[in-house]
Amino acid sequence: MKIGFIGAGTVARTFGRHLIAAGHTVVVSNSRGPETLTRFIAELGPNAIAGTKHQAAECDVVILATNWVKMPEALKGIDWQGRILIDATNAHMDPKPDISLAGVTRSRAALKGRTSSEIVAEEAVGARLVKSISNIPMEWIQDFSPNKPSTVVFTSGDDTEAKQLVIELINSIGFVAIDLGSLITGGAMHEVGAPLSGLDLHFVRRLR
Repeated sequence: MKIGFIGAGTVARTFGRHLIAAGHTVVVSNSRGPETLTRFIAELGPNAIAGTKHQAAECDVVILATNWVKMPEALKGIDWQGRILIDATNAHMDPKPDISLAGVTRSRAALKGRTSSEIVAEEAVGARLVKSISNIPMEWIQDFSPNKPSTVVFTSGDDTEAKQLVIELINSIGFVAIDLGSLITGGAMHEVGAPLSGLDLHFVRRLR
């Protein structure tokens, strides 16, 4: 599968490596153009391609992995109709995210009772939006070995087919996707500052 990243930061670097290790191809874009991504792509290794955000948006699945304050501009100018878009952002209102309790509280207050994914949906009209990959810091999943712990990744969305594809993708690279239901209800449980955000959970076994 070909996965596009809009944003070339920690999420693209870390999650991209997991995708490549599982045999997927990634197309990474940023706001400055593919010519600025030579070193980034070289570090990711084979099956990593630098592209424009429009080329990233043409992939089978697109991951929004930009800084929150740059999110509207990152999504602008793309026809999102029918495209599967994973919202991997967290609503930090400052260019340099403040992850302290005060910073998170201020960011949540700025949402005025809405989930961050509702705002993303307004900017990416027509996208088959799935909220995922945002509930844990990327430094927690730096183990790229085949025997890495099965980290829990929460997922929510209204498009059942799109959400199932995202769940299967996450599971295919050694994580365990947990479906929390709809975009609003589920998103409210695992966006930044919510009860299920920032929990380092690992799937061990399930009772039958």
